[in-house]
Amino acid sequence: MRKELTTDDGRTLSYLDFTPDSTGRPLLALHGHLSEGASFAHLAEALGPEWRVVALDQRGHGDSDRAPDYRREGYVSDAQALLDHLGLDQVVLVGHSLGAVNAYHLAAARPERIAGLVSVDTAAHLPETGSSPLAFVLGFPYTAPTRDGLVAACGPVGPMVAPALRPHPDGWRLPFHPRDTVDSETLVHGDHRPAWLASRCPALVVHGTSSQVLTAAHAHEMTATRPRTTLVELDTDHFVQLKDPRGFEKAVGEFLATL
Repeated sequence: MRKELTTDDGRTLSYLDFTPDSTGRPLLALHGHLSEGASFAHLAEALGPEWRVVALDQRGHGDSDRAPDYRREGYVSDAQALLDHLGLDQVVLVGHSLGAVNAYHLAAARPERIAGLVSVDTAAHLPETGSSPLAFVLGFPYTAPTRDGLVAACGPVGPMVAPALRPHPDGWRLPFHPRDTVDSETLVHGDHRPAWLASRCPALVVHGTSSQVLTAAHAHEMTATRPRTTLVELDTDHFVQLKDPRGFEKAVGEFLATL
């Protein structure tokens, strides 16, 4: 069920509450760049009624409004606003890529609200780069008169974003703004290890062995340096829940069963 809330600065945040009437334990899912809350639909189905999965369209993604900036504080503030809006005192966090970094920081800022943490294929230290690896999206139009035209304009990425395209007064739009995406991706680089180590709840690191983002060595370092942390490695790339949904759902489900 898609719902909305209004932030203190007047922006609309959209989120999916997959089982709003469930009495199961709450789980907040945070997606990565070029994605949206709906990317966790299969996980919500796999976890069943024992878990109430809520997936936020993070600022500038999906049906949530664009924001004036994409710094960590803003992302964390949005997630806290959603927890307050839903009256959820404590949740398990599952984050992929950008969402995992935001989850680290939310757990560090409000450890009493986080019962468990799942980091999906994201490094706790993302070195600065000369240019954003997502800079290719700057060649995409944000809107186009037709859906097919917008898909075609996105080249090889078109089929991936096609299911998430939104109607727009000018025709159709992407579920992310290209300029915002590059700004956000640039700002996510840096050393997040202090935030990763700041919380003490049980945690799971999910690593795709062919990942473009997280090396095996760093995945093992993240696991070894943080207490109460386990590692699962899956034979896939960075887009774990897309490329190996069953493996991902099994890993998350088994971790949740230990909480």
